[in-house]
Amino acid sequence: MAKAIVEYDLTDPDDRLEFERAAKSLGMAQSIWDFAYNTKKKLQWELEAKDTTTDAEYELLDKIYEKFWEILGENDISPDKLIV
Repeated sequence: MAKAIVEYDLTDPDDRLEFERAAKSLGMAQSIWDFAYNTKKKLQWELEAKDTTTDAEYELLDKIYEKFWEILGENDISPDKLIV
């Protein structure tokens, strides 16, 4: 079995930041997954519940999510590989 040991000097501000990123990585992954797969549908339901929703609002939502997925792709982030 392969093992990795990562050490941080928590008195060093840069190492402390790296530690915080690593320690919060599961929460970040869960947040990304939730935004990617649940939030768009919830927002669509909210738009559908309004009587005054326009096509432009749906188009804007689609554009936001297209950009979101583009940014994930540029950073080689796949929510499906982070949350099993």
